[in-house]
Amino acid sequence: MRKKSFIIIAAATLLLSCGKPHGQGRATADDLYQQHDSVLATASDYSDTIEIKYARGLSVSYEADGIHVVITNPDPAARHSRPDTLVITEPARRFICTTALQLGNFEVLGLEDRIVGMNTLRHLFSPRMREQMETGQTVKIGKEGVFDVETIIASHPDYIFVSASKHGGFDVLRDCGIPLVPHHGYKETDPLGQAEWIKLIGLLTGEPRRANAVFADIESKYLTLREEVAQLSSLGERSVDGLPTVASGRQLRDGWYIVGGRSYMAQLFRDAGARYIMADNEDSGGTTLEFEAAYARSLDADFWQTDGSYAGDFTMETLAAEDTRYTAMKAYRNRHVIFCNLSQTPYRELAGVQPHLLLADFVKAFHPELLPHYTPHYYKLLK
Repeated sequence: MRKKSFIIIAAATLLLSCGKPHGQGRATADDLYQQHDSVLATASDYSDTIEIKYARGLSVSYEADGIHVVITNPDPAARHSRPDTLVITEPARRFICTTALQLGNFEVLGLEDRIVGMNTLRHLFSPRMREQMETGQTVKIGKEGVFDVETIIASHPDYIFVSASKHGGFDVLRDCGIPLVPHHGYKETDPLGQAEWIKLIGLLTGEPRRANAVFADIESKYLTLREEVAQLSSLGERSVDGLPTVASGRQLRDGWYIVGGRSYMAQLFRDAGARYIMADNEDSGGTTLEFEAAYARSLDADFWQTDGSYAGDFTMETLAAEDTRYTAMKAYRNRHVIFCNLSQTPYRELAGVQPHLLLADFVKAFHPELLPHYTPHYYKLLK
């Protein structure tokens, strides 16, 4: 089964590069998404050399004194971000993570045992990490601004991963002499670019073959599905104007939160074959609009993507109870609301390194005929 799985993935990638039309003897996206063999089992078939193809915040070069990795903040708004350079001369075995997504990078590579410390996460889904924290193999290090420095030093980390959006308390860690590694993967606006940060973990841990194997699987599935979606318009099955429209977010406290038109999520909408109603927005992250402005633009959208943390089943009735004006929206009336419950899925941990699953979730909603056997992982139509 290992050999068969590898051949299927490799063949799909090759045929993609040749640009053959859908249906000419290659594995379809629906076929690829049904493969359940362990990708890690094929890692030895992959190169031990890392190349960066999509991530704007990473560059790698192999020099006489080691592997040079230059890390920058890929956020288009971070114009004056100072680059950080790592020179890797030997594999490291002990890491501290300070965000859920950093943890997810290790999870998809099967390297959770390398994490010796992490901040306290309210929602931790990884069974392996829960076990490691219960047994003391991984220790809690506190939160930004109130780090438990003694515990951190006692855990003997080789590196501590930090985030561009987290500013408090890292200076005290730097004073301990522990190298801090910025992890800016979540700032990438290309979904494959965000997932490609797993290659940084592969380099630091001395497991580049694992990283290449896992990323090749993600890339193959993502590109195969994206191509099939593109065929809907290029083959005349649907014109661009005939593609469904999608709205995002909803009212949260002081305004309607939406994803920006240049964001990671907006790119997923486009790749999934939908026209985002805020495509003219220039923000690469999220932004907030006045309720009336966002509501007016969202009213006639065919689909509506939103998320939130909710204990229990979040339903159409739950949404209506938040604001009865939602019930007038076309997507609500047609039961085309795509929702991710952050309290019941490992979205914060894994979605950033599983863009192929996010893409499939949206394609399943927008164009279900392309993935008849696929079960959504994160975003599902509300009932």
